Amino acid sequence: MTMKNLLVELFVEELPPKSLKKLGESFAETLSASLKAQGLAAADAAVASYASPRRLAVQVANVAAQAADKPVSQKLMPVSVGLDANGQATPALLKRLAALGADASAVPQLKRAQDGKAEALFYDSVAKGVALADGLQKALEEALAKLPIAKVMTYQLADGWSSVNFVRPAHGLVALHGADIVAISTLGLNAGRETHGHRFEAANATVTLKDADSYEAQLEHEGAVIPSFNKRRAEIVKQLTAAAAKEGLKPIKDDALLDEVTALVERPNVLLGQFETEFLEVPQECLILTMKANQKYFPLLDAVGKLTNKFLIVSNIRPADASLVVGGNERVVRPRLADAKFFFDQDRKKPLDARVLGLSKVVYHNKLGTQGERVQRVQAIARAIGAQLGGDALAAQADQAALLAKADLLTDMVGEFPELQGIMGRYYALHDGLSDDIAFAIEDHYKPRFAGDELPRNMAGVCVALADKLETLVGMFGIGQIPTGDKDPFALRRHALGVVRMLLEKKLPLSLSDLVKIAFAGFPHGLLADAHADVETFVSERLGGTMREQGYSANEVEAVLSLNPKQIYLVPQQLEAVRAFAALPEAAALAAANKRVGNILKKVEGAVGDKVDAALLPEAAEQALHQALGVIAPQADAAFVAGDYTASLQALAALRVPVDAFFDNVMVNAEDEKLRANRLALLAQLHAAMNRVADISKLAA
Repeated sequence: MTMKNLLVELFVEELPPKSLKKLGESFAETLSASLKAQGLAAADAAVASYASPRRLAVQVANVAAQAADKPVSQKLMPVSVGLDANGQATPALLKRLAALGADASAVPQLKRAQDGKAEALFYDSVAKGVALADGLQKALEEALAKLPIAKVMTYQLADGWSSVNFVRPAHGLVALHGADIVAISTLGLNAGRETHGHRFEAANATVTLKDADSYEAQLEHEGAVIPSFNKRRAEIVKQLTAAAAKEGLKPIKDDALLDEVTALVERPNVLLGQFETEFLEVPQECLILTMKANQKYFPLLDAVGKLTNKFLIVSNIRPADASLVVGGNERVVRPRLADAKFFFDQDRKKPLDARVLGLSKVVYHNKLGTQGERVQRVQAIARAIGAQLGGDALAAQADQAALLAKADLLTDMVGEFPELQGIMGRYYALHDGLSDDIAFAIEDHYKPRFAGDELPRNMAGVCVALADKLETLVGMFGIGQIPTGDKDPFALRRHALGVVRMLLEKKLPLSLSDLVKIAFAGFPHGLLADAHADVETFVSERLGGTMREQGYSANEVEAVLSLNPKQIYLVPQQLEAVRAFAALPEAAALAAANKRVGNILKKVEGAVGDKVDAALLPEAAEQALHQALGVIAPQADAAFVAGDYTASLQALAALRVPVDAFFDNVMVNAEDEKLRANRLALLAQLHAAMNRVADISKLAA
């Protein structure tokens, strides 16, 4: 069998830069997976992916010219259908064999095997292995069909009549098995061995590939192109680091920008540019954003992270004299920075509090009113939270920060760069003479904005951040805008996770139930449907997910959260206690007993008393349990009140023997009504004692 490396390249017009990495990975993964599935390549065959602005390519190692033949066993039909009483083939069996290219002579070779409850006939044959041209054609079509393309283009082919749909017009197809061309076609193109290098710097306009193995080397040397996305990215990082170090500075870290720039150039060349120092009077977040978003530059920072007036350009050409390229980029960035300075200067002419009234003209949601109305709700919620956490002083700070938190939405700078909302509010608040606490709270009320983001820096910021997220959650649930499946247009899951993180990491002594009530109270009566329970459940589910991500088992998490703990920040301690309890030799028996007690109590009609009459405990086993509870329950309760949840649960271990003896020797549902009621009261006391920290029945297998 002939085994050679295979190369496939699709040469196209410039691909969308933000999608290039995914396009290249998808093309290589799907095409190689199809070849492996068809037996043309081994399951562990090495795969190399290539993606540049004008090409998608993949190299698969050790691909066969034809897949090996494979034995195939096909189920035909039940024996009772395929053979008559004399063991002769029925017409139905002969017809099925004919469809497979066999005749009656194959009947004696048919195998019988049990298939479920019935015996069936199986036909063994050999399937001829697929030829590479056919298999690659199928693999290529699958790869193109599965590309993650957001929007396709329709364009005409060279014949002037036909048209095809693809992400960008395709102009070349290469398919080489070793040095041999594989006869495949797609998008009106037939495979060959010619590709194209850099638009301006290739030694020759056309690069004729010798074989699959020479692809990368020929493109780099003859075509002035680094076809590997990862290699090109690493080269950019290397040049950025070297150029910055030469200036004693460091480039800003931004993986998304790095990927995008890698997708824009075929032969990177990093150059140094600079702008006038007067622009540094503008907040550095504004300058950094405009350089990154509009020009794809890498701003340079000093040792303490402060922006300098120098930046790095990743050029796609390497002229002998780069001054024209640098000068052109400096001329282009200057108006952008001037715009940012103009916006900043203009915005500061009007204080934040003067903009608040304008929010009443900005629609937030057609069922929830304007941004102005929303600000009033957030204020009310933030005040209430502040009062609980820090009394009147914190409530006043939270109220002021909440009032001004959305005001920067009406500034020119945020209108141009929405990503700066909150950040600009801080700068303008400081300009207006407000305290650092208020300014930071304005910026931080959006935090955490994503997984791993930092939390608000001060308590005023925490109050407003909680209020902002709770207002969104309660408002959307109250009008029926609940996330379904993977659809979450208002990012309610992110808001709920933010609430969870603040409660946990800031160790806030706030009840989730109370917070939801406070949030609902911030809305006018009758505006929302009652969704208190739904919001609590939604946030609690996010809490459970967070705890599972931290390594706790589903049973451990359910044991704690099923009791709806009042203080969220104590949940990790309770989980640690549950984990320590589960490791005790008595844990399994007590968990099973607790589950049994719970089931008994659930079936009782009417209320179960909590007072036990010692005189109505005739059995030694129930007397022993009552006495043990009298000693152990106070110990467990005292540890619980002291916050030592581990000790509280571990104290219960001493109950195993009397509990086991009780269930072995005592009939709970006695015929005597008073006796039965007394025993149920004893079980109710046991159940209460065992379920203060967590519902340990959830640990039962």
